[in-house]
Amino acid sequence: MPMQIGLDELLSMLLARVDGLAMDSENQKSRFNIMFRILYKKGLFSEADALESVREEHRILKELGMLEKMPEEESLKAAADTLMLWVKGDVEAIRRSIEEYDKRLQEAMAKQQKPKIDVASAAVLNQLDRMGGNPQGGKKLIL
Repeated sequence: MPMQIGLDELLSMLLARVDGLAMDSENQKSRFNIMFRILYKKGLFSEADALESVREEHRILKELGMLEKMPEEESLKAAADTLMLWVKGDVEAIRRSIEEYDKRLQEAMAKQQKPKIDVASAAVLNQLDRMGGNPQGGKKLIL
C-alpha cells in the first residue's frame, strides 16, 4: 500500500535533513580548524604552503573538469588568506571578512531580478485556443 505524505511533512523532513547536514558541516569545519591551528603553531606549514595548496586544489579541480579555468592569482591568494585567518584565529579580521561578504551578497541579491510567473485565467486560455484555430481546445504554455 503506497504511503501518502503531505507537502508540509515532506518539506519538514527535508529541512530537518538540511539542518543536520549544516550542523555536520560546521562540526567538520571546527575539527579541521583545530587540527590546522595545531599544525601551524608547531611550524609544520606556512602561509606560502597554504597558497600553494589552494593553487594545487584548483589545478586538480580544473584537470578533473570541475572548473572551466584556473582562477586568477588574486582569487587564489584571497582564498589562502581567508583560510589563514581561520587558522590564525584572527577574530577581528574574520568578522570584517564576513561583513564584507554579507555586504557583497546583499548587493548581488538586490541587483538580481526575480523571475515572474504569470498564470492566465481559463477565459484567456479559451480565447487563445479560439485564436489558434484549435476547436477542441487544449493546454497552452506560453513563455
